[in-house]
Formats: sequence, C-alpha cells, structure tokens
Amino acid sequence: MAEDWQPRLVALDIDGTILKWVEGSGTTHEEVSPAVKDAVRRVLDAGAHVVLASGRSPHGMAPIADLLDLHGPDRERLWVVASNGAVVFRYPPLEVVHEETFDARPAVQAILERHPEALVAVEERGVGYRVNSHFPEGELSGDMIVTDVDDLLSAEVSRVIIRDPNSTADEFVALARELGLHGTNYVVGWTAWLDLAPVGVSKASGLEHVAQALGLTAGDALAVGDGRNDLEMFAWAHRSVAMGQAIQLVIDAADDVTDSVYEDGLATELSRWFPDRRTA
Repeated sequence: MAEDWQPRLVALDIDGTILKWVEGSGTTHEEVSPAVKDAVRRVLDAGAHVVLASGRSPHGMAPIADLLDLHGPDRERLWVVASNGAVVFRYPPLEVVHEETFDARPAVQAILERHPEALVAVEERGVGYRVNSHFPEGELSGDMIVTDVDDLLSAEVSRVIIRDPNSTADEFVALARELGLHGTNYVVGWTAWLDLAPVGVSKASGLEHVAQALGLTAGDALAVGDGRNDLEMFAWAHRSVAMGQAIQLVIDAADDVTDSVYEDGLATELSRWFPDRRTA
C-alpha cells in the first residue's frame, strides 16, 4: 500500500460493521457509537465520499444515513448501494437511480421443493416486504404483507430473500451450490438466509456504478465489512478490511482485519486514513 494513498470513496457495510446486533435475536441496535460517528464525520470533512453498501433494502438504509449525519445543507446528496447492489439510490430524498431485476421464479421454486417451509420475501419499496409468511421479529424493516408465492414472483424483482429458521447457513450454502440457482447469484448470511440477485450483481457492481458517476475508480476505494456478501466488494476495492468478528472466509479475503464491531473496529480503520487531529 503506497504511503501517499488516500481513500476517496469509503464503502461501508452496515450490520456488523457500523451497527452492533443483539446476539441470537436477529435484530440490530440502530445506534452508532460516538467513535464511529466521529470517524465517519472526519471522512466527509476530508472531502471523501462515504457510500453505505448493504443487503438492506433502500428504506432500511436511509435511517442509518440519518443516524450517521451523512447529509446536510452543506453536503452533497448521498450515494447508497442497497439490496446487495441491485439498487443504487441518492438520498435525501430517496431517489432510485439504478436497478437490476430478474425472474426469480425458477430458483425460488427449486428451493421450496427442498425447503417447503422456507420463508420468502420481496421488497415492497417504501412500505416493507411482501412475504409468503411472517419472518422472525426484527429481521425485516417495515411492514410485512402476506402474499401468495406465485403473486410475489409474478413480475421481475431486484432481490428475493429466502429464510428457513429450521436450517443453518452451512446447509443453505450447500443447497445453493447444489442447485446452481439457474442464472442467479446468491449470498448466504450468518443464519439460513439466502439472497437471490441478478447475475453479476453484487455490492461491487453497485459501487462501480457509483464510482463512475463520481469520476472515481476502484483504485480510490476503501471497503469495510464482515459478511459473505462483502467478498465481491473486497475484491473490487483497492483496500479491503474485515471486521474482527467476521468468519474466517471473509477475513481471508480481506487485505487486513480490524477490531470487532464491539470494539469500534470501523473507527480504528478510518482513523488510520483520517486521523483525529485533536489527539494526533
């Protein structure tokens, strides 16, 4: 890493990177520690761009931008990469500027044949999600509208979530590999949670769209995350950093590893490039 290199685009995962979660309940504390908030502010004050990049839907990401004070009268509107890259939007106000869609029916039907009790969700923008049955409390943002699976998938979608509370992440990894998923990409989270997206769509593809709009490249980017859905983003960015609590697969894919989310590891990494002059 060249000594004179400085990130001009800082891509940040949300859950497990910016936000801590309550172990075992599947919910997150939508609180940002003072150290993380201050470090992010220094990034903005230095003139770099902070881009949130998450598997969350757009309406689940806007409140995090609010918590971080990423926007204001003297700042440009934000660029945000949502739904694991399938949706790129500006904020505020929330304006979708790029979206990738696909026909998820074959993949979902194949999964439901193996896991007939699995939960299926499709984003209903600005409201919440349409679901075949209610997800565990706190796992989806917004309202849950119970809908027949055939109606859920009657049109092309940008993203489908498959969740089986009775399975494990390893089982879903094996299932996705076995099925091949017929032209969709997939990301498996910490639990038995499967995201289906259009081919070639990931946080990296969403960030590439943002970088081009800003006149930047991957060579300008620092990426920080903790999940399997950050692997493509890590490969894309000039510098990638895994949170300390990430699984070994994610740590091995990163250029470096910082402290865990519980130890404000994001603030530690950002301070390397954007130090607090008050304590320097």
